[in-house]
Amino acid sequence: MKEIDRQFEIIKKNTVEIIEESELKRKLERCLSTGKPLKIKYGIDPTSPEIHLGHTVVIRKLKEFQELGHKVFFLIGDFTAMIGDPTGRNETRPILSREEVKKNLENYVEQVSKILDVNRAEFVYNGNWLRILTIEEFIKIASCFTIAQILERDDFTSRYKSGKAIYFHEFMYPLFQGYDSVVLESDIEIGATEQKFNLLAGRALQEFFGQEKQVVITMPILVGTDGKLKMSKSYKNHIPVSTTAEDMFGKIMSIQDSLMEQYARLLTDIDMNEFAIKIKENPRQAKAYLAKTIVSQFFGDEKAEKAEKTFDRVFKEKQIPEEIPVIKIPVSKLGGKKANIVDVLFLSGLVPSKSEAKRMVIQNAVKVDGKSITDVNQDIEPDGKVIKVGKRKFGKIKIVQ
Repeated sequence: MKEIDRQFEIIKKNTVEIIEESELKRKLERCLSTGKPLKIKYGIDPTSPEIHLGHTVVIRKLKEFQELGHKVFFLIGDFTAMIGDPTGRNETRPILSREEVKKNLENYVEQVSKILDVNRAEFVYNGNWLRILTIEEFIKIASCFTIAQILERDDFTSRYKSGKAIYFHEFMYPLFQGYDSVVLESDIEIGATEQKFNLLAGRALQEFFGQEKQVVITMPILVGTDGKLKMSKSYKNHIPVSTTAEDMFGKIMSIQDSLMEQYARLLTDIDMNEFAIKIKENPRQAKAYLAKTIVSQFFGDEKAEKAEKTFDRVFKEKQIPEEIPVIKIPVSKLGGKKANIVDVLFLSGLVPSKSEAKRMVIQNAVKVDGKSITDVNQDIEPDGKVIKVGKRKFGKIKIVQ
């Protein structure tokens, strides 16, 4: 097989669409003849501090580009995050402050490094050029599109028909994302299928500015743990990259059986024919094999093995984990030896809010030393107690001065 065909085959695997395939082949041919690597662009807005497995579908493809010798530009939209991508939204995103964006950015590179070789990637921030755009330059960019073109987007069309507000700053988002491609002079931009309009905006603006158009590659959207919607922190169906091995293992084990093949195909290098046989023979074992494979990619084989044993201990043998994190709570925050269960849950960090704590108690999802708590007004002496929240969260409380 010729090198150009080998690379094309690797690049095309698991993609939804390549616009245009003939252009990609020409770029690859030129790259191979000149020795100059292609510039691969991928952008992500830090609207949340977490990267989840859904993001890694595209990041895994970036890794393949790296292995083929191409240059990856990991674009962090510190400017566009303040606008909020309207793609797939039925309402306007809240506008983030610079401080919120900066806080979300803190651990991005570390999370990405679990998949991508960050030493061979270039991290760029679109605030470096978008913040200094003049009005004259923006008008030039805006003249490349019509309002009718932007309103053709499904998300805007549905909002317009339902009478929901569409704000002007949302119209600007695809223009800014497209202009990023002009600045980087990208050869290829990659993103999820829902990003197609924004990716094509890059092609249009590159042509407008006299550049060679980037090839657009769209990737499938990973379904979340609910089995219905795309994986997203907003939908509370995501699996964070920055979680623990035990939590990741447990959440993968919670997915519907019908999602196993999609997760295996998009998140691993598992042989799909062999995996299909595993599913047919024993779905539960197949899912454990899948979970262990994914977890090992982020945490290593040893922690993946341990995560599986912990899961089996809790769910198959109905025991508590061998190692439970100790959670320290200052006695000054509790106001004494006894405290309300809702306050203890919140102060321990086992739930993100008091309202969530109440919800978990009412749903009989909280146990203290193995005994269920169903009264939100109940007081407990938490020191030394093991608290279980939901199916997988455990914590041993230690009261400190």
